Order: sequence, then structure tokens, then C-alpha cells
Amino acid sequence: MLVDTHAHLQHARFADDLGAVLQRAAENGIKAAIVPGSTLEDSRAAVALAERYASAPCMLYAAVGIHPTAADDLTPATLAELQELAARPRVVAIGEIGLDYYWPNMPKRGWPCAEPEQQRAALEAQLALAADLGLPVILHDRDAHADILDILRAWMRGHPERNGTLHAYAGGPALLAEALALNLYIGMDGPVTFEKATGLHEVARQVPLDRLLLETDAPYLTPHPYRGQRNEPAYLTYVAASIATRRGIPVDTLAATTTANTHRLFALIHP
Repeated sequence: MLVDTHAHLQHARFADDLGAVLQRAAENGIKAAIVPGSTLEDSRAAVALAERYASAPCMLYAAVGIHPTAADDLTPATLAELQELAARPRVVAIGEIGLDYYWPNMPKRGWPCAEPEQQRAALEAQLALAADLGLPVILHDRDAHADILDILRAWMRGHPERNGTLHAYAGGPALLAEALALNLYIGMDGPVTFEKATGLHEVARQVPLDRLLLETDAPYLTPHPYRGQRNEPAYLTYVAASIATRRGIPVDTLAATTTANTHRLFALIHP
């Protein structure tokens, strides 16, 4: 059995067939999925789905947070509502939070994006919330490796109980040791199945098995052979198979260990 630790199932692309998506997930051995929030509205929707599908064949859990590109929306009122949402029983983490220095440098993106300074302030505020609530964090890091690790070191210093996962890990082998030194978990997705993703292949071989999490980032980051189509939790099996092959271990061993890791980090409850 597997757990998809990152799936944006509140996305509009799942509006018409989420029940069928969850049924396919269950049929492929995916017993649960965590739905992260990216905005306040998105976080509300994640919690609503987690509560609605608490007893589905593929059970849902939620995380709540403000994505770094929307960090300028993190007002005191927003933070207060996130705290209220995070107290709900199906919420298992604060996320998706972090830093993204890629999009602020794309002037033709066509949508507003928070600047790095705003992102850092929002990350620190949401890390403080996670610490207050005793919840792990789900971290987005794009082109901001040094800054996010510095902030996490300060947050974790003297607090070994604080923890989280680097979602869709993109630091390559070079930064893996630093991330592991902070006892972070490493989330891996569909790109590890791509033939030319040699850096991710090396990460898949190097990351300690007890620090590995599996995720889809649905509807994004679709694995081979469905690249270019909508991603969904059922496709987590391709991620698991690719990593197991790179490590030279049975996929059942990988599944059992990564599921145990997920329960250890997020303290998943049954319906």
C-alpha cells in the first residue's frame, strides 16, 4: 500500500470526477492522499475534501498554508484562519509553504507574485504557526535552496521535534546532505521517471530509505508514460516502481517503508 503525500485534488481539473479518481487510486494500492493548500481558499477546500472523503477507498487528509508566490496574501486575519483550520482533525501539516525565487524573475508571467522578502516573512510566520501547533511542514523550494535551508536551520535549532518534507525535491545530489542533516524528509514525484532526469535518479539512489516520501503533485508533474496528461494519485505506482528500480529493491519494500515514513511524519489517523 502507498500514500500520496502531495496531491492538489481541490484543483478544478478534478471537479467532475474526483470520486472516480479516488476509486482508481484505491484500485492501484493508494490507500490515502494528503491535499495541501496554496491559498486561504485552497486550504478551506482541502479541509472540506479531507472531511468529505475521510472514509473513501483512498482516504484524504489536508494541509493548510499559503504558497510562497501568494505570500503577500498572508495577513494577520489569514494567519488566524489558518490556525483555526489547522485545528481540524483531518489536518496533518502546515503547507504548502516555502520560497520560490523562479516566478518573481518572470516578468511576463501574467499574474501577481510575491517578492522574495515577502516570501521569507510569510515562511517564518507559518513556521511559527506549525511550531505552536506541533505540526510538520510541507515545503516548496524553487531556486531558493540556500535561503530556505538557512531559515529552517534557525527554526529547528534546539527543537528536534520540528520537522517536515521538501516537496518535489529539486536540490539535486549536491544539497541532499544538507537537507538530511536537518532530518528533513525528501518528497519525490513523477520527474524521477524521466529518462534524462539523471540528477533525480542519483537522489533516488542516495536518499536514505527512512527519509523518503512519495508524491504525485497531481494534477502536475505527471510521470512517464502519461507525461503531458493530468496527473492523479493512481500514477504514484510509476514513481514507486522507478525509485525501486534505481535502488535495486522490491517495490513492496519501498512501499512499506515510505508508508511507514508518512505515518511517522504526519501521524495519520484512521477515519
